Amino acid sequence: MSGVLDGKVAIVTGAGQGVGKAIAEGLAGEGAKVVVNDVGVTLTGETENASAAEEVAAGIRKAGGEAAASADSVADWDAAQKIVQCALDNFGRIDLVVNNAGILRDGIFHRLSPEDWRAVLDVHLFGSFHVSRAAAPHFRKQESGAFVHMTSTAGLIGNFGQANYMAAKLGIVGLSRAIAMDMQRFNVRSNCIAPFAWSRMVSSIPTETEADKDRVAKLKRMTPEKVAPLVAFLGSDKASGISGQIFSVRNNEVYLFSQSRPIRAIHRGGGWTAVALAEQLPGAFGPSLTPLERSADVISWDPV
Repeated sequence: MSGVLDGKVAIVTGAGQGVGKAIAEGLAGEGAKVVVNDVGVTLTGETENASAAEEVAAGIRKAGGEAAASADSVADWDAAQKIVQCALDNFGRIDLVVNNAGILRDGIFHRLSPEDWRAVLDVHLFGSFHVSRAAAPHFRKQESGAFVHMTSTAGLIGNFGQANYMAAKLGIVGLSRAIAMDMQRFNVRSNCIAPFAWSRMVSSIPTETEADKDRVAKLKRMTPEKVAPLVAFLGSDKASGISGQIFSVRNNEVYLFSQSRPIRAIHRGGGWTAVALAEQLPGAFGPSLTPLERSADVISWDPV
C-alpha cells in the first residue's frame, strides 16, 4: 500500500460487511485510523449481528492497523454525533467521512408503503446528512476534510421497483454538491461514488430472466475491494481540487458521470400556450428526451 492516508482518521458507515467492510479495510491498509460503524442489521433493516462493527475493527487491528468500532445508527441525529465523537475519543481528530450505510425496501411504486419509503430515506439520505453534519464543524475548524458518499446508478439512471432507493441515492448527489459548494471556503471536499460490486445490497436483484441471470453473474466478478482505492484517493490530499463530482467504479474501470445541464431550448416571443407547446415541443425536444432506461440498459457492456 502507498500510505496516502497516513495520519488521517476516517469514519466508514455500514462497514460491517460488503462494500463498507472492504472500504474500511482498504483505508486502514493505506494508513488511515478507521472508525468502523455498523448497527448489524439485515438488508431490510432488522437486527442481525450487533457485533459486526467490532468484528471488522478487530480484523483491522489484527492486520496491524488501528480501528475502533461504533454501533450507533446513522438514522438518528444524536447517534450520529456519537459516531463522530468515537473518532475524536479514540484518535483525536476526523479527516474523512464515508457515507456507505444503507438498507433496501424494494416495491413497485403503487404498492410502496409510507413506512418503507421513510425507512430507506432515513438510512441513506438522512443518515448521510446526519453524519456529514456532525463532522462538518470539525472540518471547518481545522480547515480540511473530505466526504465520500455512496450513490447508485439506480438513482443516477434508474431501476424498477426502487422509488425509495432511487430518491435517496439521487438526493445524496444533491447533498454532496451542496456540501462541496458550502464548504469549499474551508478546504473541504465532497464527492460521490456509484459502486458496482457484488454485495448484500445487490444480491436482491431478481434472476427470473436469462438476461438478469447474466447480469448477476457479471456482478459477482466485481469484488467490493475494487471500490476502496478510489475512496482512499478521494479522501487523500492528492485529490485536492476534486469536489462536487460523481464517480463510479466497475471492476477495473473508473467513470466520471455527467451532471444535469440544459441541452436544448425553445423560445416564443409572445409566450407559450399549451396548444403552442403541443405543436412545437415534441418535435424540438423529442430527439433529446431521456429514455426510460434502467442502469443495466445504459451500462450494458462487460466489465474489464
